[in-house]
Amino acid sequence: MTRMIALISALWLLLGSNAAFAADEAKQVNIRPDIASVEVQTPDGPVTIERIQDTENEITGYFAKTSRACPPFCIQPAKVAEGVATIGELELLDMLADTEAMVVDARTVDWHAEETIPGALNIPYTEIASRLDELGCVGSSGAWDCTKAKNVALYCNGLWCGQSPTAIRAMLRETYPAEHIFYYRGGMQAWKILGLTTVEGGL
Repeated sequence: MTRMIALISALWLLLGSNAAFAADEAKQVNIRPDIASVEVQTPDGPVTIERIQDTENEITGYFAKTSRACPPFCIQPAKVAEGVATIGELELLDMLADTEAMVVDARTVDWHAEETIPGALNIPYTEIASRLDELGCVGSSGAWDCTKAKNVALYCNGLWCGQSPTAIRAMLRETYPAEHIFYYRGGMQAWKILGLTTVEGGL
């Protein structure tokens, strides 16, 4: 509980003071009443994340689907593992604006290449245990030293997708500290339902 209060306090502090968050009274569809957009840095330069302004907009295609065969596409628990915080969109935006934190798209390369959240690094769930050096650890698989691990948020396709939970469990097995892991459970489906900006992922 204390950790969640600290996270919320940090979010409010960042939202209130970080220049990357912008208000725009001309916009009808904002992220929050006082925040219309967030600028994040990506390998291709800055990208502005905002919501689609058309109030009649509806999502179509894959992420409009409500029902997928279970297994394998079963509803994921809100709590992936002890000590790992589950977060929503505002907290994810906070992490995207934090140069010390990382957001990881844990989906396979083909999914990431088609569409992703701006600023997210693609580390497929099948590779994450061997790539923790990209998240602040030193060493190698089976012998990581994660004393300088970064805060990392992971996501996949949505509340029914098991790729990011699988990646989180692999990180924990490799001694990545649970308190530095955050699970964006809503994933791409929730992000798109809210009309937030997406981009093609880099290969």
